[in-house]
Amino acid sequence: MGEAYHTFCTMSYYVCAALVIFLATYGFIVSEKVNRTVIALVGAVLMILAGVIGQVEAIHHIDFNTLALLIGMMVQVYVLSKTGLFDYLAIWVARKTKGHPVSLLFALMLLVAVCSGFLDNVTTVLLTIPIAFSLAKDLRISPLPFVIGQILASNIGGTATMIGDPPNIMIASKVKELDFMAFINNLAAPCVLILVITALLVALIYRKELRCEEQDRLRVMHMSLEGRIKDRGLLAKCLTSLAVTILLFCTHSQIPMWLKDGELLVESGACAMTGAALLLLITMPRDEHRMEQTLKGVEWGTIFFFAGLFVLVGGLQEQGIIKALAQWSIDVTGGDQTLTTMVVLWLSAIMSAFVDNIPFVATMIPLIQDMGTLQPDLNLEPLWWALALGACLGGNGTAIGASANVVSLAISRAHGLDISFFGFMKVAFGLMLLSVAMSMFYLLLFYL
Repeated sequence: MGEAYHTFCTMSYYVCAALVIFLATYGFIVSEKVNRTVIALVGAVLMILAGVIGQVEAIHHIDFNTLALLIGMMVQVYVLSKTGLFDYLAIWVARKTKGHPVSLLFALMLLVAVCSGFLDNVTTVLLTIPIAFSLAKDLRISPLPFVIGQILASNIGGTATMIGDPPNIMIASKVKELDFMAFINNLAAPCVLILVITALLVALIYRKELRCEEQDRLRVMHMSLEGRIKDRGLLAKCLTSLAVTILLFCTHSQIPMWLKDGELLVESGACAMTGAALLLLITMPRDEHRMEQTLKGVEWGTIFFFAGLFVLVGGLQEQGIIKALAQWSIDVTGGDQTLTTMVVLWLSAIMSAFVDNIPFVATMIPLIQDMGTLQPDLNLEPLWWALALGACLGGNGTAIGASANVVSLAISRAHGLDISFFGFMKVAFGLMLLSVAMSMFYLLLFYL
């Protein structure tokens, strides 16, 4: 009896410590009174010092694939930014839409959504967010509507395909019958509708900011594209490295030598780093100064912020808190198909808005598989689509709900636009809930 009581007390301490450290850290991040990278690293260290998670386990919880993906793409985007391509694209888009801010918003959101479906959404915003600032500067309006619209569109577009968002990649790697076309056939249609409704609502919310003077619009329409590309040779090399990266993104899961027992040996992080290494090799093989300048272009604060978050969430995972919540949500449904699907959808959405969706999805996948074993008559397909829709769309809820959000806001700060946690949430969270509600009706109509 004494030993059991001691074990219970010991377990309770670690669980309480994990919750207190996580909630306190999250509170400081939300308050924005302390630099979020600093507080994330402090929280991660406290998790280790408190014994919630060991140092080796903490390192294992850091998703180095995600970090490698970010670093690899940041290097390529930094070099690409030196070519003048972003200014060229900004003027080209502005001329095609005749300089109307609302039309520009729709065009950028469509571009981001489509690219996010076939690239990962982090790569997409790294390429397109700078365009928003160039356009806003030329039209003398706030870039805020364009940034918010692109963040939302990136997560919506990433939901539609197997390779657009990490949760989908994880689900596809564990559920072999869900291939590339299965994701498109089942998720593309609701994502298109959600994108249209979201774009209209963003335009409505920011209607006052999406107004420009007629002379600015006409001036932008008549801006010349000549001379906007500063270095065509460098641009060709950048596009070559990006083409290699995109090709690897689209094919790496289909190459037998990169698979072992159904598990990927070469993941998206390695693909991004391959492109970055190739670009550095063909552009600056001996120039140490340019190499150092390029590496300074990496948003290292964002990289360490992610590392801290991974350890914080890893602490919750090591103590079974995330699994307990997921298990409880499934137990209360009593095995009912419709209720279970709705719980998976909404729990995934709410959790993904506040906690990184990668460890949550990693916990939910085996639980759903176990349900199929225990209840052979249970149709698991709606649960997989509910998990994908909830985890991916839920990332739109807060500033730290998805990798694309964090990266976009970091780029915005570098351009002088500081969007606060609550400033983003007061617009995005309601739109996220609406998108999940639309997903709920889609699942009820076609699967349940």
